[in-house]
Amino acid sequence: MSHPRAPLYGLLLSGGASQRMRQDKAALPYRGEPQLLRAWRLLDAVTERAFVSVRDSQRDDPLRAGLPQIVDTYDAVGPVAGILSAQQRYPDAAWLVLACDLPMLDHDTLDRLIAARDPDATATAFNSSHDGLPEPLCAIWEPRSHALLLERYEKGSYCPRKALIQSHTRLLPAPGAALDNVNTPEEREAMQQRLESLA
Repeated sequence: MSHPRAPLYGLLLSGGASQRMRQDKAALPYRGEPQLLRAWRLLDAVTERAFVSVRDSQRDDPLRAGLPQIVDTYDAVGPVAGILSAQQRYPDAAWLVLACDLPMLDHDTLDRLIAARDPDATATAFNSSHDGLPEPLCAIWEPRSHALLLERYEKGSYCPRKALIQSHTRLLPAPGAALDNVNTPEEREAMQQRLESLA
């Protein structure tokens, strides 16, 4: 039985503590603008509505305050709190969930994900180019994924990647370097050099 296609909303995850980077990753500039704003523009262009996922302590942060927000209502470490909070607020939407620290991400990659979307699956995601496992933070989570994520959350399982592995996920080939992320000052410097060489 095929499911009706739910409206596609966007959720930009920006609530991470950025401990390895030692500063707010969302504010790091690439190509002249904070990566949060660059990722926001990409997401807002391909979804019906888009929101930034924030912790309560971040809602008045100047970088995030001007954008539509969904404040975490779940106590959890990591992105599952943001995903569950968004699903609770708009339960009939599918969510294109995006990490804010993907400097190589482009429109073509998001278009490919949306074109391959399977509303009968729990989610549609790319395989990682690094380990071949599903990438949960550039993925479309259908409304039916909420029950699975909530059940896992209540059992203390906060890893969205494991949820993708254990459910009916439509998996796409890795999109080259588009999902390479940056977690440390050393990785950031290397990424800046890569971007400059592409400019």
